[in-house]
Amino acid sequence: MTREGPVKCVVWDIDNTLLTGTYLESGDQPPGADPALTAVLAELGERGILHALASKNPPEAAEHTARVTGWRFAAAECGWGSKSGALARIAASLGIAVDALAFVDDDPYERAEVGLALPGVLVLSPEDAAEAAGWPEFSPPVITPEARRRGEMYAERRRRQAAERSFGGTREEFLASAGTQVGIAAATAADVPRLEELAVRTRQFNSAAGLPGPAMSQDWFRGLLSAPDRDVVTVRLRDAFGDDGVVGGCVIARDAGTWTVPLLMMSCRAMGRGVIDALLAWLIRHAARAGARRLLIPCVANSRNVPLRLALAAAGFRAPGPAGPAPAPAPYQRDLGPPLPALPRRVSAPGEPGGDAA
Repeated sequence: MTREGPVKCVVWDIDNTLLTGTYLESGDQPPGADPALTAVLAELGERGILHALASKNPPEAAEHTARVTGWRFAAAECGWGSKSGALARIAASLGIAVDALAFVDDDPYERAEVGLALPGVLVLSPEDAAEAAGWPEFSPPVITPEARRRGEMYAERRRRQAAERSFGGTREEFLASAGTQVGIAAATAADVPRLEELAVRTRQFNSAAGLPGPAMSQDWFRGLLSAPDRDVVTVRLRDAFGDDGVVGGCVIARDAGTWTVPLLMMSCRAMGRGVIDALLAWLIRHAARAGARRLLIPCVANSRNVPLRLALAAAGFRAPGPAGPAPAPAPYQRDLGPPLPALPRRVSAPGEPGGDAA
């Protein structure tokens, strides 16, 4: 029942799991919330772990469960299809990988079905879940303000997505209409806990995932802040729907002719909002202005970081040659001759019109 990496979202069954009985068999008095598991909901939520529902019930069961537990679930799948299908849809709707999910269900058949179809999911019984708060998978090393607001930010994300679906223009026009603001700035000591959290949690947009190297702890980031040949950068994101805070960052190693980015990371919440493209464009412009001739971003090709590698290709980085039998640092590289990429007006960054962003 252990896994590699943190759990980002727990998907709960309803009947005889979060509720003390079966919703459709309860008549006019639906069952109440299980007190032990309601406490687990609250404790994990305080750590920035999301909660969702997957139940063979009508949608009203999810509404009742939210009322009696007092919890706002990030997603709910109610229907009579497979639970594995429900989990896949939940992961897609939240923009996280399926193997960042845990699944809790009282029915051994449902647990077996999910475990077989989605082997990366951590599958738990209610009894397991009651004790899971002490497990390392549910114990992030640091809890930041962004973590405590994660459920709220995903609610903002749903409102943003609904508004975009009804918007008649292009993606760029929608980002402008939503007042999107991207702030790229030098990191400070106050940013260190969030940088560590991003290094631990991100996978789809994390260039260093799978690469050998030092543990990216708070001490590691603090040491980089004072290193004369390193820059540590944060990326903040906000719009009319809410403030996402620090959603990304990178480390830059400056050499005379070649700059290397040993770590580039971005939260999945920023996907589709032009943030990774803006950061890459700024890196290219920033390095070229300083006289560098080439920019390298080492990255191991795997199934998790496909979105990052697509973004690198779109920004003009050349992919490395075929990898050997074992994962190894493989630098994506871009020459820094003109023309340089444009930076959208919504981006504020060092060296650009608008200057350093907070």
